[in-house]
Amino acid sequence: MGSRLTEEQADFVATVRDFAKRECGTREQRDALTAGGREAHSPTLYGRLADLGWLGVCLSEEYGGSDGGLADACLFLEETSYGMVPCGGFVTTVITAKAYERFGTDRQRREVLPGVVGGDVLAIAMSEPGAGSDVGALRCRARRAPDGGWLVDGQKTWISNAHHAKSILLVARTGEDKHGGLTMFHLPAGTPGVEIRGIETMGGREVNDVFLTGVRLPADAVVGEVDGGWRQLMAGLNYERLFLAANMLGLARRAFDDAVAYVREREQFGRPVGSFQALRHRIADLATEIECTRLLVREVALDCDAQPDRLFPREASMAKLKATEIAKRAALEGMQMMGGYGYTTEFDMERHLRAAVVSTVYGGTSEIQRDVIGKTYGL
Repeated sequence: MGSRLTEEQADFVATVRDFAKRECGTREQRDALTAGGREAHSPTLYGRLADLGWLGVCLSEEYGGSDGGLADACLFLEETSYGMVPCGGFVTTVITAKAYERFGTDRQRREVLPGVVGGDVLAIAMSEPGAGSDVGALRCRARRAPDGGWLVDGQKTWISNAHHAKSILLVARTGEDKHGGLTMFHLPAGTPGVEIRGIETMGGREVNDVFLTGVRLPADAVVGEVDGGWRQLMAGLNYERLFLAANMLGLARRAFDDAVAYVREREQFGRPVGSFQALRHRIADLATEIECTRLLVREVALDCDAQPDRLFPREASMAKLKATEIAKRAALEGMQMMGGYGYTTEFDMERHLRAAVVSTVYGGTSEIQRDVIGKTYGL
């Protein structure tokens, strides 16, 4: 889609890029917005994105969105990531919002989606201490209460942006079948019995443990169908994997450009280090891989927009695998090319690495993506 951007899309990309340069183009600006890099999400800046109408980029106009598609959302994610815009809450929000849009009741959609357009953050709670890649092994239990509602007990972990979320899309066990016994629930922030504890990571404050003790939810808190959670999760994989891929594509591009800028200026042995063949070839290989990734991500996004009811397990997994691996490689090689300076906090490369290294783990590890791709070939 690189050469197939519509005029409207090209203008949108240019506008987002200009916003990023203006609002967080310097290290000082980004540090002020992120508590020195410890926070991946700035509510203040996120509010400005909402004021511009960008947070509803792929949501229906009925709820205040712009009725764009996955391709538009991917462009937004790529450019905000490239521009180091601290809007980390958007990824989980748009993934979760698409689930509400597709499976929620009319009341749930009207409660949640206009807020997303206005700047609310959403989170989705699947992973547990004993259920990561094997989502079907989750044990957080929702039982029918005598009044027809639900009583929920259990623990979720690695829940991104739960501390910012207006509501959480909770996946809990309602039946004994491994995959057929899962259900999605609408869990508003502040619900009694919910405790959120932050987990300190290399990337700062991003993820959380969520403890649920005697949490009472009404009967109409179910999102979609009772025991239909697995099918609904699978239906959202196009969105999840593509959005994560676009986010990491932007980071890969930024790490690459930062590395190129450095090796052009840094001199050793009387010449710029980028003029040595060893680094020129490394740059050439990275540039080629990033361009291949860009084409893959955008082509899969266009395919998904053209056939919104079709799953693309092979292609979406390829995009997620390729983009996250190249982002990690670009940051690692960028650090190597910058030598000791790449390791210092004076430059952004160490931040790029901290952000990229976990991307091959969340949203389905690279190993899981390879397994999915292999299975689509009957293996």
